[in-house]
Amino acid sequence: MSAEAAPRQPPLAPALLLTGLIVLAALLRFWRLGDWGLEGDEIFTLRDSLAPALDNPRPLIYFLNYYLIGPFWPLDEWGVRLLPAVFGVLAVPVLYLVVRRLAGTRAALFAALLLTVSPLHVYQSQYARYWSLVFLLSSVYPFAIYLAVRDRNYRALALGLVTAALAVLAHPVSLLLAGGVAVWLLTQLRRDHLRQAWGQRSVRWALWLILIVAGVVVWRYVPMLNDWIVGHDAGTRLPDHLLFAPRGPGIKQIGLLAAYAEGLTLPLVLIGALGIYLLWQGRERPLAQLLTCLFVVPAALIVLLSLRTPVSLTYIFSTAPVFYLGAGVFLDRLAGIDWELRPRWLLSAAVAAIVVAAGAPTLISQYRDGRRHDFRGAALWLAERLQPGDVVFSDQWRTMDHYLQGTEVQPLNGDSGALGQALSKLHDTRRSGALWIVAPYSARGGLRTNPKIGTFKAWIYENCQLRNALGVARLDFRQNELQIYNCSGTAR
Repeated sequence: MSAEAAPRQPPLAPALLLTGLIVLAALLRFWRLGDWGLEGDEIFTLRDSLAPALDNPRPLIYFLNYYLIGPFWPLDEWGVRLLPAVFGVLAVPVLYLVVRRLAGTRAALFAALLLTVSPLHVYQSQYARYWSLVFLLSSVYPFAIYLAVRDRNYRALALGLVTAALAVLAHPVSLLLAGGVAVWLLTQLRRDHLRQAWGQRSVRWALWLILIVAGVVVWRYVPMLNDWIVGHDAGTRLPDHLLFAPRGPGIKQIGLLAAYAEGLTLPLVLIGALGIYLLWQGRERPLAQLLTCLFVVPAALIVLLSLRTPVSLTYIFSTAPVFYLGAGVFLDRLAGIDWELRPRWLLSAAVAAIVVAAGAPTLISQYRDGRRHDFRGAALWLAERLQPGDVVFSDQWRTMDHYLQGTEVQPLNGDSGALGQALSKLHDTRRSGALWIVAPYSARGGLRTNPKIGTFKAWIYENCQLRNALGVARLDFRQNELQIYNCSGTAR
């Protein structure tokens, strides 16, 4: 039974349910928002928000922080996470409105529910980067363009183009969704349709506008991508993290997609794919084709790019609305079947509960450690013990340098030779200083390092003493413990 044939609910009920979901989304995204120190790429958000520049490849969030937050609130841990949390809350009603227009009210409520309690979306909403904004805009612009084509709605086209431009300014990876829309359009247009469309003046103007925008995008972002690849090839980009041992082609790409599915949770991905399949089998095949293109095209491009240069898992995050929409459709269709069960929505509610339960351990753990390493706590602990002449090597050294004011922090890149030289220099100059190492501990039983993992770990265990470990137990498989080693030979 389709969404249109489902029994209509009283108009007030969906509004009340949506209001409850928005309130819950706000509680989940603002609770403990500023409790954790900066970690990972959050330090770059702080840096770029203090001095935003138009030549930055993703300037939107930085200008918003500078002009909207900075004048009224310091850009501290809470300040730089405020807008991501706001965008995370706004994504719930926005996704609801989009899915309601495409698939009906009940599907929209299911999609909004799954997004509200999504551990991945909650994390990105509490992380001081641009990904919750990317998700918000990516939930709008491809579908606005779809509605513009389907309904010949020029207002929807204007909305799609504006939100697309904002999405690209939030992060260039959002442009990959436009590639999915373009492939979908090619599958829909026939030769007679092209002749008919070309005869309309408005279509010609729209095409010229799209070509101009595409040219500007190529002019702006292709050189940036080239610089990114060249910088990694030349080693001029100083890494902020210890590196995992590299994996061969194929395994790395499979791991990337598997990690994406794990982040969304496997049940969500499964029912999302089934929802798209149900659309494909019914009258909504064009929508199913669009959803397929919106995932396959960006994911394929990111996988291909990963064969050439390092990429981040979050580069695929802009495709996540596809699975929430598909999951909403699946649960809606399941609730519309006339089972012997009463009430009829009981089975779909049970499936939704399974999806929510799959992400519950990670969601609960989010509020235990923020899914972050506690570099702020490590800096506070070290500040009480550092003496003149001490040398500090740290993973995420920029973050540690931010918190450890007055002490030079050097990057920990897994090179045991550099550590040995630093320790020998302390001994040769007869300085009383010590060498400190701050490194994350992997749940697999060792330090995360580059291919020199064996030598690096052996050097630490032979020359250093474990002085402190910061971290709390989580309910999922992740481990965010941070270890501090003293390599002076004498404990402090």
